[in-house]
Amino acid sequence: MIIALAEAVSDTCGGKAGALGALLRAGLPVPDGFVVPFATYLTAARDLDLGGPYDLDAVRQALKAHPLDTAELRHALAGLGDPPVAVRSSAANEDTGQSSAAGQHESFLAVRGAVEVADAVRACWASLFTSRAVGYRGHHDLAMAVIVQRHLDAEVSGVMFTPSSPDGPTEIEASWGLGPSVVEGKVTPDSYRVTGDGTIHRTIADKHTRLDRHGDRLVLGDVPASARQHPTIDDATATRLAELGEEIAALQGGPQDIEWAIADGRLWVLQARPITAALPQRTEPSRQSGTPVGTLIGTPGSQGTATGTARIVRGPGDFSRVRPGDILICPFTDPAWTPLLRIAAGVVTETGGMLSHAAIVAREHGIPAVLGTPAATTKLRDGTTITINGSTGTITYP
Repeated sequence: MIIALAEAVSDTCGGKAGALGALLRAGLPVPDGFVVPFATYLTAARDLDLGGPYDLDAVRQALKAHPLDTAELRHALAGLGDPPVAVRSSAANEDTGQSSAAGQHESFLAVRGAVEVADAVRACWASLFTSRAVGYRGHHDLAMAVIVQRHLDAEVSGVMFTPSSPDGPTEIEASWGLGPSVVEGKVTPDSYRVTGDGTIHRTIADKHTRLDRHGDRLVLGDVPASARQHPTIDDATATRLAELGEEIAALQGGPQDIEWAIADGRLWVLQARPITAALPQRTEPSRQSGTPVGTLIGTPGSQGTATGTARIVRGPGDFSRVRPGDILICPFTDPAWTPLLRIAAGVVTETGGMLSHAAIVAREHGIPAVLGTPAATTKLRDGTTITINGSTGTITYP
């Protein structure tokens, strides 16, 4: 049932685990761990009727009830020194050149003990059958492997996109604490652009919250006022990240979307996957003279323009109000909101960066996105017609 992460390959362990295995074999800084491979999931799913229409809730409950060998998990955890671990999905369609599945399946941090790990593994399996995951991929039969890795208590975490062209820049986003704050778009991160000649352009954000492990719990806390507008990484670290990204891209054979963390002063790689959709080509905002509109400015997230009805969405209770062609205006987007991106003409968020899951999925769906737009849900009025430009990061409104 268990495969060492350093031996993982995509065919048996999924794209995410296969990439991390390749990085470990190359001697790159990846936290050690193991994988529960496709074969174990396929055994659990063997008696489920997935050939036609099925009840998503019933399938999830059946997978969560499947027995797992906790003795084998306990032995594997002991080999790591019984630390808290991260339990992460590695599905057959995840982290491929055709599909990122960014944020669609479950991941768990600060998990401790074989019983809790077994529960998390089963929850990862079940997350194949949430409405958001099915809405992202359609009703296709899949397999799910699960990665179990040593948990890192990160001081700083972030995402990096390596250059998509020989003369392109490396884009880095970073914030305090654990990575979900950045990838889930719940904080507007610092942004660093490292050009081919080594020049670094940085934009330092006002980072109010951070996620950290306290014992066996994850706790969202306030960033001290003195650190909110302090750079999370220095230029030397940004340069090191860009060099590491270049090494990973060469090893993996193409531009990479990389999640990273700094723990105990050391730089770690948590994930590397192919970039599925190019970042927007940034252009300077322009205004038509004489046009009686207001303008909000955020971070360009997904290129293109769209004009449509502003629909304020603060949570699942607002989902039923969204109509095809609406432009979503949200505090941030949760992965559960992915089905809305199939019908929306565009998306605006109050927090988040262009490397967040929401921005990646918007680019995959080909709709414009403007992120990190302060007070968008109060300055834009529900039901009015607005225009967003995902290349300039602007929203114009009456």
